[in-house]
Amino acid sequence: MKRRTFFKLGAIAGALSVIKPLSASNLLEASTEGIADGPIILSTWNHGLAANSAAWEILEKGGKAIDAVERGVRVTEADLTNRSVGIGGRPDRDGHVTLDACIMDEQSRCGSVAFLEGIAHPISVARAVMDKTQHVMLVGSGAKKFALEMGFKTAKTPLPEVKKDYEQWRKENKNLFVKPEINHENHDTIGMIAMDANGDFSGACTTSGWAYKMHGRVGDSPIIGAGLFVDNEVGAATATGMGEAIIRIAGSHTVVELMRQGYTPTEACKEAVRRIISKHKDLTNLQCCFLAIDKKGNYGSYSVYSGFNYALKTKTEDKMVDSAFDRNW
Repeated sequence: MKRRTFFKLGAIAGALSVIKPLSASNLLEASTEGIADGPIILSTWNHGLAANSAAWEILEKGGKAIDAVERGVRVTEADLTNRSVGIGGRPDRDGHVTLDACIMDEQSRCGSVAFLEGIAHPISVARAVMDKTQHVMLVGSGAKKFALEMGFKTAKTPLPEVKKDYEQWRKENKNLFVKPEINHENHDTIGMIAMDANGDFSGACTTSGWAYKMHGRVGDSPIIGAGLFVDNEVGAATATGMGEAIIRIAGSHTVVELMRQGYTPTEACKEAVRRIISKHKDLTNLQCCFLAIDKKGNYGSYSVYSGFNYALKTKTEDKMVDSAFDRNW
């Protein structure tokens, strides 16, 4: 047997050994798996409802998914009551509100910013990186310099009420490093994925990150393949929760690749969650969840614990959906 043929057959055999789709009986809530006839938007947590509504204004007119997801998450970035996204977010342990965002379209073009301060809409800066430069990611002062050169508006952070909470936290915690509880109050991200009327996918992800994180920390949200991944031949996925755990398995990319192998969206999300669980001895407060849509319009999600939900928008539905999760870990 020729060496090339040997390795080709070995690769096929390896792939076949991986393709073991999970049965619906293994899902706690099989009803979370659905299918859309036409355009569809999924976004994380209940702030996704307003974001989806803004994004839908573009999709219902036959617009592109990339424009829809950018407009959608900008709604959440502009919500000054949101403490985990945008300029209303909580600061790091040194008092700085640092913002991360990424965006990806149907051509696998992508843009990202991380550790960005004082700019109102990091998602649009990320899109400008994608559209206007040869780069994928800009960070810190370089990202802000680029944003200012492109004419983006500045914003003073933290907000007075957020600063007050931070000062109280500093008094109580001083130099302690506290692992956060990822829940509806500290949910870390809005991730949005969409398929338009042409069957094209795009996604966006934006956050102010882990409240009171170490200065300089960057989570999964601006990292292509971790917090977000789009492959127009297959589908799209996004993630929320403990970013460090999601990065370790290249979470959103993993979900999309599993769908390529034949897993349904919920099955793929479950397998990604299973991998996170298997790689951590301590799952205390380690909530992670993935959302996914495939090329046929099937959609689904899966999380480590109960309590995660996402916003769904189609031609016939506009609602919150509780994610499936596994009680057996």
